[in-house]
Amino acid sequence: MAGGVVGFAMGALGGGGGVLAVPALVYLLGMTPSVAATASLLIVSVTSVVALVRHARGGDICWRTGVLFAGSGVPVSAGAAVLSGHLPAWSLTAAFALLAGVAAVVLLGTAPEESGVDVPVRAARVVGAGAGLGAVTGLLGVGGGFLAVPTLVTALSLRMRVAIGTSLLVIAVNSLVALGARLATGPTAVNWAVVGPFAATAVLAAWDGRRVSAALSPVVLRRAFGVVLAVVSAGMLTDVTLAAVR
Repeated sequence: MAGGVVGFAMGALGGGGGVLAVPALVYLLGMTPSVAATASLLIVSVTSVVALVRHARGGDICWRTGVLFAGSGVPVSAGAAVLSGHLPAWSLTAAFALLAGVAAVVLLGTAPEESGVDVPVRAARVVGAGAGLGAVTGLLGVGGGFLAVPTLVTALSLRMRVAIGTSLLVIAVNSLVALGARLATGPTAVNWAVVGPFAATAVLAAWDGRRVSAALSPVVLRRAFGVVLAVVSAGMLTDVTLAAVR
């Protein structure tokens, strides 16, 4: 069930897999935040590549912007992935919850107009946005698509559907780099009996998500995902607060 939701979100919205996978792995399957982050990166990496192929066939990817955006986040993502192993679990959970809340506010806000064309943007802006997203990916174990899509639309002026496809390219690169950095720093226990079926279900659902993305209004997609993120954020912040009080 959780894998299906993760894959559907990535196929339909170009992101959201990690921000949904990490809470599911922690709260439903009992993993620690650090182990869940590694498992999430593995799941998101596989799912994003599959979803990327589907979107590429539809021509909904701005390759130049996507490569530059993703490439600028690679070194930052690797460094943040190493750093995350030295931070307390509660701080990662709290940061994750706050970030999900910010993304929810962005997605629930007023959607920019669909211009019909992709407006050229300065390379410096793309690099800066990509580096910030790389830090989030490496530190928290998410692909960053829930932030990449709003950034590509609002800051880099891509149309919503192209932003969704381009986001998957960024997610695939950042997730694979962060996963490699985590695995390179030492052995990480991956429960393949859990992660395998989770990833397989996510991959299958990603194909369905792409079909829904093509049929529904971008505004409906944005706001539906925003509501999900708001619920996830509120739940995780409540859990961290209660743990601190005990």
